[in-house]
Parts: sequence; C-alpha cells; structure tokens
Amino acid sequence: MDYLNAIVALTNFVLIPATAYGAQLALGALGVTLIYGILRFSNFAHGDTMAFGTMATIGATVVLQSWGVSFGPLPTALLALPFGIAATIGLVLLTDAGVYRFYRTQKAAPVIFVIVSMGVMFIMNGLVRILIGPDDRRFADGERFIISAREFKEMTGLREGLALKTTQGITIVVAVLVVAMLFYFLNRTRTGKSMRAYSDNEDLALLSGINPERVVMVTWMIVATLATIAGVLYGLDKSFKPFTYFQLLLPIFASAVVGGLGNPLGAIFGGFLIAYSEVLITYAWKKVLVYTLPDALEPTGLVQLLSTDYKFAVSFALLVIVLLFKPTGLFKGKSV
Repeated sequence: MDYLNAIVALTNFVLIPATAYGAQLALGALGVTLIYGILRFSNFAHGDTMAFGTMATIGATVVLQSWGVSFGPLPTALLALPFGIAATIGLVLLTDAGVYRFYRTQKAAPVIFVIVSMGVMFIMNGLVRILIGPDDRRFADGERFIISAREFKEMTGLREGLALKTTQGITIVVAVLVVAMLFYFLNRTRTGKSMRAYSDNEDLALLSGINPERVVMVTWMIVATLATIAGVLYGLDKSFKPFTYFQLLLPIFASAVVGGLGNPLGAIFGGFLIAYSEVLITYAWKKVLVYTLPDALEPTGLVQLLSTDYKFAVSFALLVIVLLFKPTGLFKGKSV
C-alpha cells in the first residue's frame, strides 16, 4: 500500500505538473523554432508576444463575463482565445511590416535581427505592463478540478490523494490537438510545403515561384497563434504576470535549442525534457521516500536538490551542456 501511495504522490506532484508544463513549453518552443527555421533569426520577443496574447485574451474574457457569457465547467478564456489570437496576429504583422521587413529587404545579418527583436521585446513588455499592470491576475473560472484529492482518497482508500486540475487537462488536450494540426498543415498543405521549402533552400524556393512575403506572413500568423495558446494555457494553469513571461523565455529557448533549432519535433521533445528536468530536480522527495524506505532510513530533510527559486538554472545548465557537446541539438536542427 505504501508503494501505491508513493506512486500517487509522484504522479500528483511530478508527472502531471511536468506534463502540463512541458506541453506549454513545447508550444512556446514551436513558435521559436518556426521563426528560426523559416525567418532565420532568434526572436527574443517571443515571451512578450505570449504575454500580449494572454493579456488580450484576459480582456476579452472580462468582456464576455460582463455580458453573462460563460463556458460551463470550462474557463471562459477558451471562448475568448480566438479574440486574443486575432489581436496578437495583428500585432506581430504590424511589427513585421514596421520593423522586420526593412531589415529583411536590406538582407541584414541574423545578429541584427536578434538585436532588433530585443528592442521589440522591451517595447512589448512595457506595452503589456501599461495596459494591464504588473500584478498577478487569475482568470481561470469554471470547475477547478476534474478530480480532487479528496474524491480520489474516498474512491481508493489511499492516504495520498491525486488531483487533476481542469487547466492541466485542458493544457494536455489542447496541446495534442494544436501539434497535430500544425504537423498536418506543414506536411500536407500546399502552403505548409512552401514554408518547408523556403526553410530548406530560400533561393531554390524563390526560383520555384514561392512568394516569400506570403511565407513570412503565414509564419508570423502561426507563431502568434502558438504564442497566444501557450501563454493562455500557462496563465490558466498558474497565473498571469507580465514579467513571468519574460522569464519564460529562457526555458522556451532552452527547449528549442536542446531539441534542435528549426526542428518542430525537437522543440516538442525539448519542451518536455526541460519541464521534467526542472520539476524532478526542484521537487522535495521526502514524501515519496517516506513511503518507500524503511523507517530507519526515512529522511529528516526535504531531499530537494535545488530550491524552486533556481528552477531556471536547470534550463540554463541543460542549454549550456547541449551547446558545448551537440550544438545542433538532440534532433539535429540548425547550429546556433
């Protein structure tokens, strides 16, 4: 029975949170890897693009709630998500037309785009803070749990309870659907094949009659959609705070680089690898070990390798290790 309690505790505090967090990082990393693979630069404004999309969705959620609109047991934010996506698409297309297109026509070096994206990042960050403020905002309404710890204990008779939050379930389901649709689009549609051809060989793609500006526009639209969905799912699961999305840039970039920049499959793998690494290393293992070890060997401390305050150090360490020993990533993307 103690081993069952240990498995439940591990599932409750490690497996479920890490899977949901990994799905959020994977969606964010997909946006980064698409920009790098097709537009050929590292977009440091991606975290704040996620913040803007989440902010727009929160605004639409507030409006819908004021009209008495809800989504039953699910968060109203899911109904507001299309409005957030539309607003973010408008923002990134405006940014591309007003900023990036100039440097693209000048055939600027990738490092110039990186520096420019940093400027865009600070502008977006300031814009979001001005519009919604710097404080935490929780916008997850509806039912809080699919199954609560108390219900699980009553059903099983175990000491440990298993809780699955509605937002965690939504994150996993939405991530699977979005990834499936993205891969179908990239591999089966004419526009998706054009994007892949442009990524593989820009000159040959132009000779084949592919319109580069259309490829750029569609890429930004997909990236804005992925960023908004990832940001909203993260905000629903935890809370929305603009500076948090700025901090998320490190694990998102680490996910893309570890998996292989420019490789969508690598971005997904990298997202889950980073998430599980962060959670496993910062988790306090005392509860699990109490159930599995003899009484004489029970730990007195938390048995925590790193405090949760240093979880981003795990992302940074993995990023450095991969850059040192395998610069193209685990799935052989493009070298940094």
